[in-house]
Amino acid sequence: MTRPPANVASLSSAPNTPQGWEGYGAALLGILIFSLTLPMSRIAVAELDPLLVGLGRALVAAVPAGLLLWVTRSRLPRREERTGIILAALGVVVGWPVASTLAMQSVPAAHGAVVNGLLPLSTAAFAALGSGERPSRQFWMWALAGAGLVAAFALREGGGVPQAGDLWLILSVALGGMGYAEGARVSRTLGGWRTICWALIISAPFIAAPVTWMAAHTPAAPSPLAWMALAYLSFGSMFLGFFAWYRGLARGGIARVGQVQLLQPFITVTAAALLFGEHVAPATLAFALAIIGVIAGGRAAASSRRHYGKTRMDMKT
Repeated sequence: MTRPPANVASLSSAPNTPQGWEGYGAALLGILIFSLTLPMSRIAVAELDPLLVGLGRALVAAVPAGLLLWVTRSRLPRREERTGIILAALGVVVGWPVASTLAMQSVPAAHGAVVNGLLPLSTAAFAALGSGERPSRQFWMWALAGAGLVAAFALREGGGVPQAGDLWLILSVALGGMGYAEGARVSRTLGGWRTICWALIISAPFIAAPVTWMAAHTPAAPSPLAWMALAYLSFGSMFLGFFAWYRGLARGGIARVGQVQLLQPFITVTAAALLFGEHVAPATLAFALAIIGVIAGGRAAASSRRHYGKTRMDMKT
């Protein structure tokens, strides 16, 4: 019997195995950290240039990333890993932060969070293109259903009319999906935390000069609240969150575990209600329940395909 390639075997872990559940748990922890990214960006851009916020968080996060790589004496990325790290850096270190921060100038954080719920579909598409994953037709149907629910929620919140910042949000979704998929692919051999650390390190020389220039030309000193938001974006959203997120995608499968991110908009809304006293409408909770159902359906579709493939292999042997 011919053994499947190692990368295929690693993607076939069923959700009810320890490896599969570890992937979901790690991804959910990452999503909990990411859920405050847009609200914190909204706070920061009220006082700082959005490009400074989008790039500055990466430059600040590169400092602990470099220290961690040095202390642990981590190896350099191999040749086959370097392209993925560069694409991850373009997607989640530079692309998504800048595009989403620019969007926060013209749309509310809640609106941006819901549109950002399209990221699982984007991640799955890039995973299928570059990471060797081939989700079933049923999986894609569930993913499209989830994207449709998110889009309907966004249009409902916008009164049926797309907001001016939606173009930036769509661009951020595309770049973020690429960065998530490529980073997760590299994480299978390099490890999740090393992947984001190296992505930050290779980005630092290119963003140091513009960040320094923008910081020097900031018209007024930021308030403590703005500093707090920028610190969260740097050490939470840009650093620690990716430790868990990339590990989850690498352990449980990019397209499958990526569906957990459909919960992020509604975790953000819940956090806004608990931390800032915002009202959560019953319709929001209804959409949240529907999204959870979509995630369950996507998991079932992925699981049934793996079971079918294993049965056929067993029959051949």
